[in-house]
Amino acid sequence: MPQLLAFLTLWLLSLRMQVLLPRRNTGRQFSPTVKIYVNLPEMLAEIDRIARRLGKPTAFYIGKLQDALALDPLTAYSTVMVPFFAEHSYARLTLLTKSINIDWLIKLAHKGHSILSWSVNPPQLCRIFEENVPGIEDRLESMRRVALAGYPVRAVMMPIIPVENWRDAYAGFIRHLIETVPLQRLTIGGICSYKAAQALMERKLGLRNSVSVNIDTKLKSQDGRARYSGSLRHEIYSHIIQLARSLRPELEIALCLEEKELWQETGVENNLGRCNCVL
Repeated sequence: MPQLLAFLTLWLLSLRMQVLLPRRNTGRQFSPTVKIYVNLPEMLAEIDRIARRLGKPTAFYIGKLQDALALDPLTAYSTVMVPFFAEHSYARLTLLTKSINIDWLIKLAHKGHSILSWSVNPPQLCRIFEENVPGIEDRLESMRRVALAGYPVRAVMMPIIPVENWRDAYAGFIRHLIETVPLQRLTIGGICSYKAAQALMERKLGLRNSVSVNIDTKLKSQDGRARYSGSLRHEIYSHIIQLARSLRPELEIALCLEEKELWQETGVENNLGRCNCVL
């Protein structure tokens, strides 16, 4: 029954339906409705074709513009996707989420071919910047449970937001995260937003929000994204990396959408190219 339900509902797990007027790259205008795709068999067949053509372990990622598990109790897509990837020679699945909908996941035979990744931030920031998502403690418990079920578990801390007393907030949370969850990898990053997405944020939070006031307006990034200054990013990343390594020296740590120089300066150049989205 879960498989049948899955085939009749959602693939992309979109929380918002993309409407007309597509903008540059990942910028979009949204309506508050849900768009449901029903051609899962076709998509899995295409994944199979691509992965076999490449002939090596290849990551397929769900969660960039939508939550990968938010609607799983309705769709049961995990009961189709996880077994598919478990038996595939090359295709691997990465699910990015803030959800706690893991009940079906922990019952599935996955063979380590599905990676579960949670978006996290300190509780002080979650209370300010997140709405209508499970609390951070519930997310950590879900991470712990799927890790006990044998899934590789990752955390993405992005965007890091330098609010007042950010050093203490992130230090306390990093310690709690690492002591609670047997992480495989931690990926960190600051804001990296296109103008359209930044405008949406400022419409919601105001022009003087804690993200916008720290954006370096003089910075000319190669990809056209707004970012914090290089010195602020170096300070933030170094603080988090040093603490994480003091607690778990073997933990894989990566940066998201950052220049090679910052990888080198923060001492994680050995993991260059091994951020959250890739194997």
